Amino acid sequence: MPSISYQLYSSRNWDAGETFAMLAKTGYKEVEGVGPHYEDLTKTKARLESYGMTMPTGHFAPDLIESDPEKVIEIAKTLGITCVIAPFIPPEQRPTTLAGWTEFAARLAKMSQPIMAAGLDFAWHNHDFEFVPVEGQFPLDVIAAASPDIKFELDLAWVQVSGQDPVAWLGKYQGRIIAAHVKDVAPKGDCADEGGWADVGHGTLDWKAIKPAMDAAGVTRYVVEHDNPSDHTRMATRSLASVQAF
Repeated sequence: MPSISYQLYSSRNWDAGETFAMLAKTGYKEVEGVGPHYEDLTKTKARLESYGMTMPTGHFAPDLIESDPEKVIEIAKTLGITCVIAPFIPPEQRPTTLAGWTEFAARLAKMSQPIMAAGLDFAWHNHDFEFVPVEGQFPLDVIAAASPDIKFELDLAWVQVSGQDPVAWLGKYQGRIIAAHVKDVAPKGDCADEGGWADVGHGTLDWKAIKPAMDAAGVTRYVVEHDNPSDHTRMATRSLASVQAF
């Protein structure tokens, strides 16, 4: 069974101390880091040690990776992060042409170099905009072509939201997917108060088809996430049970 982690972004609206206690009680052994948990490294490291958890992956803004790789490496080494993941670019910064995406992909390849030189892996985390063709090409393919060393954390729910097939993209980049975000999309019109997202196994993703595809792609880490849960304890508990039953 692959490792099961929890993206701390899911619990951004709750106290960090409460979140770690809840996750430990629920049965999680791994978490995925995000910005606020890097602000006080001593406190975050103490929480990890106190609850017997590890943080093997972490999200870092591309601008920070590019401008201050030394800081990113320091954070990673302090918290035990072995894979630095660039997770997002805001709409106003997203390229609108193939040349723009090619330039951005080249920036990613360049910013990955000091990270990898420090012995860490580097990955890109997708949303849905990377699956909107630009001049006949998917931006995710452009990123992949920039460097064979860039790995992916494939967010399966965002792939589905984009109208693409998660199984197909798992197959396309098998061997380069260092982790998968396992989250779910509610049936249309449901869970409006939670942004249309659902607890893993309680939405519309076809996990019976996706699970074998993840295995074939060599995915060894599942990261549970929900972008806007109204109850993070419910979400963490039900999602973990679903993933363990895959």
